[in-house]
Amino acid sequence: MARDKVIMECSDCKERNYFTTKNRRKHPQRVEWRKYCPRCGTHKLHKESK
Repeated sequence: MARDKVIMECSDCKERNYFTTKNRRKHPQRVEWRKYCPRCGTHKLHKESK
């Protein structure tokens, strides 16, 4: 399958908050989204971790 599970990690506190899937054929680079971080209490940039 082309879809893989990815873990999103907060760029500030490094807590892994979100789990999602992405299509590796269409988007081979790492994804970055602004998501709500419950530990920081604000919207922060979340990056795909290994």
